[in-house]
Amino acid sequence: MKTNLGTETASDVQLVEWSLTGDRDAFGKIVQRYQSLVCSITYGATGSLSLSEDIAQETFLTAWRKLEGLSDATRLRAWLCGIARNLTQNFLRRGQREPATTAESMEAIGELPAPEPSPASQAVSREEEAILWRALERIPDTYREPLILFYREHRSIERVAEELELSEDAVKQRLARGRKMLADEVASFVEGTLERTAPGVAFSQAVVAALPLAATSAGAGGTAAATKSAGLFAWLFPLVGILGGITAQCLIARSAPTERERRAKLRFVIVIWAIVLTWAYPGQIAMRMLASHLKWTDPTLYAVMAVYWWGLAVVAVTAATVGFRRDLGAAQEGTQPVRSPIKRETRLTVTVGMYLCYFWGFIYMARVAQDRLWTGIIAAIMVVLGLAYYFHLRGKTGLTARRTAIGHVMLVFGVILVLLNLRLDAWLASYRGSSLAEIHQLLPVWAVHALALALVMWVILLVVLTRPKRKLAR
Repeated sequence: MKTNLGTETASDVQLVEWSLTGDRDAFGKIVQRYQSLVCSITYGATGSLSLSEDIAQETFLTAWRKLEGLSDATRLRAWLCGIARNLTQNFLRRGQREPATTAESMEAIGELPAPEPSPASQAVSREEEAILWRALERIPDTYREPLILFYREHRSIERVAEELELSEDAVKQRLARGRKMLADEVASFVEGTLERTAPGVAFSQAVVAALPLAATSAGAGGTAAATKSAGLFAWLFPLVGILGGITAQCLIARSAPTERERRAKLRFVIVIWAIVLTWAYPGQIAMRMLASHLKWTDPTLYAVMAVYWWGLAVVAVTAATVGFRRDLGAAQEGTQPVRSPIKRETRLTVTVGMYLCYFWGFIYMARVAQDRLWTGIIAAIMVVLGLAYYFHLRGKTGLTARRTAIGHVMLVFGVILVLLNLRLDAWLASYRGSSLAEIHQLLPVWAVHALALALVMWVILLVVLTRPKRKLAR
């Protein structure tokens, strides 16, 4: 499908929408707009002009394949930079190139046979490229990236600030510091060489030529309106499970036999959901900002985030276990009034809300990862377990109802742990556009199993510690 772009001033959102309909020319505009930024990032990490452009091309090809996964088109620049950095780190991690160790010494340059010039490095000779990297590799990444981008963006401080999402003052400071770090004898050479090696029209044409013939999964018949609604749906989809869980727990609290117990349970619902939502959304954003500020590597980020989410699981199971134990103990001692069986409509609403809360997030994860088989399997598990709970709870009250609820919660807990152990690595690989082997390097399989086992052991310990004490007979 061809789209009449009309002008070079089309926004990122428009270009993404047109690209999602299969418009390769629109995606070519994206490549032209961000090729200098992406190539500068990959060159700053690899120290090879040809290799950096290879990785940059792979960045845009990956972006084309994964474009539907970009929920916020206004973040296109940051998304492309993230793909470029991930691909570069994966390449370096495999040991295929280490800039500091593979760059030849100046003495060795003259002894090596001259290879055929590649399109990526025709602008400079092999000797010039070696001198260029020898001068740049001594500069930390913080100063190297702005310096490279500055000369490739026609010495525009404003453009560098926009691309790197920095203030102009910050760019000026980093450029000044970076220039001081350059040796005086090579400074002028580096500046001229970077200007001559900026990617041009040929680069964007090569990327567009390499795009798969098939359009992205949005389909050639997609529309801009459908794209916008899909982005909105991606934000609203997870809220279904959250609202379902809150609704179900509020109904359970309202069905308590005494006003005092109702108030206590409603306070508990408010507190626990405030913790969960803070942990899941603002907390996760704060963690990622911290990771960016401290420049964590991918293995460090994955390890910290795994422990972070494990901490949320600990909070959830602790609250659930203590709450169930308290209710069960009160029912066994007969200190609570006997309530009537829950009405059919209330029982149905509670069941739907709770099982959406349990499984909707996993359905969403599988859907985003385009894992259709497991999306269907998880949905089927949710329906089957929900129906079993609904009919199993029918007519039960007091201690029997509590034991039934506890049994189903423990069953769901076990199913969720199995799902995480079976599919988490595959979903993460799909999100990153990488292989399972690369994900296992970032988050080893044994780590997922170990965290799951630790969570089970914690629940067992809680059950033992919260067991009500038997009163001694006189």
